[in-house]
Amino acid sequence: MAQSATINKVSLNVADMVRHHYQQHELVLAIHPSETELRFMVRVIAFALNANEHLSFTKGLSTDDEPEAWQKTLSDEIELWIDFGQVDEKRIRKACGRSKQVIIYTYQERKANMWWEKNKQSLARHNNLSVFHIDASGTEVLVGRNMQLQCNIDEGLVSLSDDEQHFDVVVTQYGV
Repeated sequence: MAQSATINKVSLNVADMVRHHYQQHELVLAIHPSETELRFMVRVIAFALNANEHLSFTKGLSTDDEPEAWQKTLSDEIELWIDFGQVDEKRIRKACGRSKQVIIYTYQERKANMWWEKNKQSLARHNNLSVFHIDASGTEVLVGRNMQLQCNIDEGLVSLSDDEQHFDVVVTQYGV
């Protein structure tokens, strides 16, 4: 019998000093059976970095036509397309053609650096693409069915905590 997704409720309080965004977000996120807890936390952190009342997660892993998260206008145009990991260049090209802004978040440093070195020249032609690396090592311990997280963002540093633990997550941008 196939494993089913685990549903997690995340109460995320975001204080973003860079964008001046201060808001509580109530998220219901599924962890796909093939997804690691680290990847799940990267999704949560990426949401915090781009938090907006119109930002939402999509079907993600189960569809090729949608990003993993997006922000759409009221007229259904894609303003922001967000994907994770070592995304195929063909998918990135398609995303850049469909969205005003595309952000790729990588999270496994060794694999991400190899992917970046292989693709950086072809990715440089996309003016609406940004690629960031999130070092979220250790944050997996925060994963639970009901999560209450505080996220403070200031100049590339993300402070993520619950009632018991605190993590400083470094976010660095690759040069595109």
